[in-house]
Amino acid sequence: MTYVIAQPCVDVKDKACVEECPVDCIYEGQRSLYIHPDECVDCGACEPVCPVEAIFYEEDVPDEWREYTRANVEFFDALGSPGGAAKLGLIERDHPLITALPPQGR
Repeated sequence: MTYVIAQPCVDVKDKACVEECPVDCIYEGQRSLYIHPDECVDCGACEPVCPVEAIFYEEDVPDEWREYTRANVEFFDALGSPGGAAKLGLIERDHPLITALPPQGR
């Protein structure tokens, strides 16, 4: 199990979760952040600091955002497990689910 970042993060990317993560497993895509499922240690530190309440424990993702669980996993298919987000910085792509969304005005 792992934590998942869902739709409220799209086009927001506040990054408070990135600063809070003790294992540097939250990666930045063009429009959203993604939690690496193999690097996350399930500490939960990211969840309470998210200002838009976009982070959920995998089993608690609301039905309306269930596909974000798959998107968070598939985002890393080509990337593998780099062992830390800070050394990569911005990744110039997103999962197709995110790419297909219209701009999310806040």
